[in-house]
Amino acid sequence: MKEAVVHFHATGPLIALVGNPNCGKTALFNLLTDSKQKVANYAGVTVERKEGRLKTSSGKVLRVLDLPGTYSLHPRSLDERVTHDVLYGNAIGEKRPDLVVCVVDATNLRRSLRLVIAVQRLGLPCVVALNMTDMAEQRGVHVDEQALSRELGVPVVRTVGIRQGGDTVLKALLENADAWQQAANDSQPTIDDTEIKHHTDLDHERVRQILTKLGLEAMVPHEMSDKIDRVVLHPVLGPLLLALVLFLVFQAVFAWATVPMDAIKAGTEWLGSTVAGLLPEGWLQSLLVNGIIAGAGGVIVFLPQILILFFFILVLEESGYLPRAAFLLDRLMGGVGLSGRSFIPLLSSFACAIPGIMAARTIANPRDRLVTIMIAPLMTCSARLPVYALLIGAFIPQRTVMGIFELQGLVLFALYGAGIVGALAVAWVLKRFTAHGQIRTLMMELPSYHLPTLRNIFVGLKQRVKIFLGRVGGIIMLLTIALWFLASFPGAPAGATGSPIEYSIAGYIGKALAVVFEPIGFNWQISVALVPGMAAREVAVSSLGTVYALSATGSDTAQALSPLIAAHWSLATALSLLAWYVFAPQCISTIATVKRETGGWRMPIIMVTYLFALAYLASFITYRTAIAFGLG
Repeated sequence: MKEAVVHFHATGPLIALVGNPNCGKTALFNLLTDSKQKVANYAGVTVERKEGRLKTSSGKVLRVLDLPGTYSLHPRSLDERVTHDVLYGNAIGEKRPDLVVCVVDATNLRRSLRLVIAVQRLGLPCVVALNMTDMAEQRGVHVDEQALSRELGVPVVRTVGIRQGGDTVLKALLENADAWQQAANDSQPTIDDTEIKHHTDLDHERVRQILTKLGLEAMVPHEMSDKIDRVVLHPVLGPLLLALVLFLVFQAVFAWATVPMDAIKAGTEWLGSTVAGLLPEGWLQSLLVNGIIAGAGGVIVFLPQILILFFFILVLEESGYLPRAAFLLDRLMGGVGLSGRSFIPLLSSFACAIPGIMAARTIANPRDRLVTIMIAPLMTCSARLPVYALLIGAFIPQRTVMGIFELQGLVLFALYGAGIVGALAVAWVLKRFTAHGQIRTLMMELPSYHLPTLRNIFVGLKQRVKIFLGRVGGIIMLLTIALWFLASFPGAPAGATGSPIEYSIAGYIGKALAVVFEPIGFNWQISVALVPGMAAREVAVSSLGTVYALSATGSDTAQALSPLIAAHWSLATALSLLAWYVFAPQCISTIATVKRETGGWRMPIIMVTYLFALAYLASFITYRTAIAFGLG
């Protein structure tokens, strides 16, 4: 299997940040480099090494690598292999670090110090950042950094990665030339992997001796986390609480987004009518109003819903709840041949399948990793949300159920549930053929609960806005303009009675595809929108906006898309299209990522084939059932 390689510039002194998962390493990296990288409170968030720049007070520029979290230098998964290769000098296109900063969790020195000792054996200059000291002191754990420095034989400084200025002492240490001269920069590892295993018992004993000398041999439990876990991890209350949390999230996606969505929609319609009034009729007016404004505006309107969804995901990450959810779902996932460790990559896929697929590198079992990759696209990513919101808003009435629940939110929850059930069903089928004789156990760290950091949530939401608007201004805009061109030329012949788009290139393509999609209720307009939607799911909404804007006549052109499709489609067609989007693999970037992660085209081809087959089957059953109930 081929591993993706990240190349960095080979100039400047190189610092590598190394530490266990959940030690606050990435938060410290963000402070040192003023990086906007996402920070999350679960193992495996950093699946590739990330680089930043640190400019010292003396003007010196240092390169800083944030390496994936690891518990040892004997790699068990692909992300731990990245850390191993960089420290051992085996990473292609990257030199060995000039200095290693070992970030240790002050609340769990017993676990963290074993990695520090292993790094020291490599002969690299090393300093220790004693992180999360504020949390340790809140629990009554006081670490004497000077005494720890004497025991380890390396400099030790206090840091607080989530607080501005929490890296000041570390930055000052990096100005000290002595910190960079503990060993020769070109030294090679003094032991191999086999010898590392032999040193495990010695490391345990040395850590025990150090903790005894520091008076920290007794482990201090986090009583508040233990009390919360009695409820959260309860075999009955825990799953019910998890279901309630997820249900409330999807309710909020519709309930909270109404006002900002209405404002964006009104602004888009005003802009379209204003531009139409300023320009004479012709191709330029059509391009701007029917192509760019109708297309891009139809996608941007769903940004509030996407941000609300991401807000809740970030809060759950930051609070430390996600590993508990993985623990709760381990038995369920074990029934389909996976472990709870697959939960976090699959949850990441609700945001986007690409980081979810990459996060599967944290899964040590090759078979489980491959199955997780193959079912990740079935998780309802944020790119599907504009399509769901459009169809739900057009065909599902806005009313409450049982006096408290939004009907539209219930439908959205059901769609997300359908993707999850589909993924579990596929995993169960694969289990019947590939998982014979395998026994799985789940071992993962449950970090202490803590309040989410507003800065990290803001950074995460800001990233999502940039990514979303970047797609609107990039690939979505490009494809929208391309579709406008195909839908506008050639013009209608003399004496034509239909709308001009019916005689365009796009119109002929749509009518040809409609022969294939007619059994599942798709008209030629939907068929046209599915083609550019292969590049990115959101494009389908902008494509429908362009197609119907060009199909409409008179004042109808300025109408919003929802009432247009509500007037032209049956409920059976809308339900069929929703079923299609639950399963269809309409994202070229996801397919390319699967190819990169699996090292060839075999798995992507299998994935695309089975997903299209599932999508067509689900849409056919949905459409025919709806027709049978008189919804056609």
